[in-house]
Amino acid sequence: MQKRTIRDVAWAGKHALVRCDFNVPLDDKGAITDDTRIRASLPTIQYLLDHGAAVILCSHLGRPKGKVVESMRLTPVAARLSELLNRPVLKLNDCIGPEVQASCHAAQPGDIILLENLRFYNQEEANDPDFSQKLADLADIYVNDAFGTAHRAHASTAGVASYLPAVAGFLLEKEIEFLGNAVNNPKRPFVAILGGAKISDKIGVIQNLLTKADFLLIGGGMANTFLKAKGYEMGDSLVEESSVELAQDLLAQGNGKLVIPVDVVVANAFSADATHQVVAVDAIDPGWRVLDIGPATIKLFDAKIAAAATIVWNGPMGVFEMAPFATGTFAVAKALAASGALTIIGGGDSVAAVEQAGLADKMTHISTGGGASLEFLEGLELPGVAALNDK
Repeated sequence: MQKRTIRDVAWAGKHALVRCDFNVPLDDKGAITDDTRIRASLPTIQYLLDHGAAVILCSHLGRPKGKVVESMRLTPVAARLSELLNRPVLKLNDCIGPEVQASCHAAQPGDIILLENLRFYNQEEANDPDFSQKLADLADIYVNDAFGTAHRAHASTAGVASYLPAVAGFLLEKEIEFLGNAVNNPKRPFVAILGGAKISDKIGVIQNLLTKADFLLIGGGMANTFLKAKGYEMGDSLVEESSVELAQDLLAQGNGKLVIPVDVVVANAFSADATHQVVAVDAIDPGWRVLDIGPATIKLFDAKIAAAATIVWNGPMGVFEMAPFATGTFAVAKALAASGALTIIGGGDSVAAVEQAGLADKMTHISTGGGASLEFLEGLELPGVAALNDK
């Protein structure tokens, strides 16, 4: 990686301001239901503590839209962090201001402070220079370890780097190494798998990957638009009419690289208990809708996956939240787990799918950032990465 990391800093006696991604899911009682993102931050925090730094952590949680929302305070995160690190974490009730500054400046090597939710201030998402400066005033060096927000130019992801030396934490470094190598220097064959509802959400990703990948396997709702572009009757399926022409262009550009379904699972309603059947893509009747890829498509995808050396997957193959239409998505997860390739899961629903399939530990890398990983796969520069100091 061409950016400086926490390994490039002498930390003894320094105060580190660390941007983490503690945007964890909470239940209606305020308890954390999945602490994956907290655990992902531990190697960076532990390294800083081991090397004599005072550690000041900051994050957002939810979308409070510039207001103090009691249910979005970071108090449960502080409690969980304290358990995982087996040491006290001082949770502050604000993220800027004289009292916060006094607490941070008084912190000694080995101390851990967690600031309150950054998005209680509108200035955070607005990348306000004054707010960035106030955050910078709390520490000596800035560490970005929040890949999940690295595609946002916010005060805590980009602005603060204008006022402090700025380096990457281990999580951010790992994401950039895996995704960067996969896209720009992959072991071949390189197979990318894209799913989800809409082509329009992933136009740039498809266009960029067509120049990089050996094969691009398309499933999910977006495959319907490609099938419509080939002239097939799609019944009541989700089709982006405004993207049909674009899909025709992409199929032409793909020159055989784009692999779309040959059969599908159709249902007579969008419901788990709807009547459903497997049909060829040229046999979808009016009144029926495509909700998953079919067994012949699974076989076709399996063959491409088995031959691959590098695989990136972003987006489900069908409506996997409903059991009758989860077969395609789970089949892809199983094929990746059995492949022997370098496997990268690019955030969002794909992560949920491999976890539900019980195969997360069989993947080489699971990205912590859905939107950020998509922008990375699109070849865009992420503001949170661009703001860091070059080596």
